[in-house]
Amino acid sequence: MTRSDANKMWGGRFAMSPAELMVEINASIGFDKAMAPQDIAGSKAHAEMLARQGIISKTDAREIIKGLEQVRSEIERGEFAFSQALEDIHMNVESRLAELIGPAAGRLHTARSRNDQVALDFRLYVRDSLDAFDSTLHSLQQVLATKAETHADVVMPGFTHLQPAQPVTFGHHLLAYVEMLGRDRGRFADARKRLNESPLGSAALAGTSFPIDREATAEALGFDRPTANSLDGVSDRDFALETLAAAAISAMHLSRLAEEIVIWMTPQFGFVRLSDKWTTGSSIMPQKRNPDAAELCRAKVGRIAGAFQGLLMVMKGLPLTYSKDMQEDKEATFDALRAFAVAAAAMRGMIEDLEPVPETMRAAAGRGYSTATDLADWLVRTLGLPFREAHHVTGTIVKRAESKGMALEDLSLAEMQAVEPRITKDVFSVLSVDASVRSRTSYGGTAPQNVRKMARRWIKRLEKAPGKA
Repeated sequence: MTRSDANKMWGGRFAMSPAELMVEINASIGFDKAMAPQDIAGSKAHAEMLARQGIISKTDAREIIKGLEQVRSEIERGEFAFSQALEDIHMNVESRLAELIGPAAGRLHTARSRNDQVALDFRLYVRDSLDAFDSTLHSLQQVLATKAETHADVVMPGFTHLQPAQPVTFGHHLLAYVEMLGRDRGRFADARKRLNESPLGSAALAGTSFPIDREATAEALGFDRPTANSLDGVSDRDFALETLAAAAISAMHLSRLAEEIVIWMTPQFGFVRLSDKWTTGSSIMPQKRNPDAAELCRAKVGRIAGAFQGLLMVMKGLPLTYSKDMQEDKEATFDALRAFAVAAAAMRGMIEDLEPVPETMRAAAGRGYSTATDLADWLVRTLGLPFREAHHVTGTIVKRAESKGMALEDLSLAEMQAVEPRITKDVFSVLSVDASVRSRTSYGGTAPQNVRKMARRWIKRLEKAPGKA
């Protein structure tokens, strides 16, 4: 940076240029240039307000807005030369604006500071990300619900401890993730609601003596209202923390689904198939079909949760208001939000592509004595046994079947009656996996009729209100 550059930024206070390493550690343009669209939008709204309030002339405002549009166009076309010497996106845009329109560019910074400018840009960037997330998760819910309806009858094992527990349906399993994503969208919507206040006009920290109209700039930029306290306006990063926390929870849900896809694709399970679109091969083993997309989605949660924790540590010891520490708020946040967007979009593609292998799923559902609970329930319902006694009787019958290497439904009636003489042949009506899933008709249960009803309810809900969780 030359002395001239320093003087342009800092005025007459500094006579010497900063050290090279100071320039490097101080500059943020390498990552905050991602906020160029938001920075220009905020500057246009500010210029228009200044002119309406008579703080700058309408002629200057028109020149500023015209110049900002040209800067935006140059950035979009990849023709803009970003300078590290100018530190950040704000000074880069303002410097280029001055080259284009001359001294009028210097009037743009009237009644604002880089403190409220960056707080505004960052909020706008996060808000845009939240809107994109909601759209992507809505689409993922639609794909899951549609596939759930299609496969409402496909029986698969339900697991606890990754051990066969009770038979469920594939559709029911998919709908569990629709519910999770609904909560995720609710958290994002809550974060957006609290975010949607404009800090523009807070200036450096104390507000400004110019007769600005903060309500007008807030409305122009789509905010509900301006922030009520100028100190909080420039120093608040709760909106980023809350968004990252919600993203970490949602990424955890995506990771759980990704893990299941990874497991289900193994030859040992063989529950689902993914096409070449979402799998890769091996450089040495020609037989391999690796679920790399799912594995990468599974890993993204680490980066996202790490960004949340990192920003929490940046903010935890900062006195009001702005400190340069807060420059560390953006790089990891941008990375995390991009990572979440990619993971959510990839998961949507995988679910759309994924197909179950019903015969394999059904065979697995019958292993591990998964209908033992159905036998215990039958003993309670038909013979009037207390459940604890029914549990004991069932455990003894399972032990007999296991010792003979037989499935429960293949055990003879005589073998069962040797444990509990009152058992009748009617017991065999509840021992198949199909009978088991059909019987789970309680609200939220896995019975195919339940699954179809709930899937259709979700599909209708998502079609009716795509912007609401």
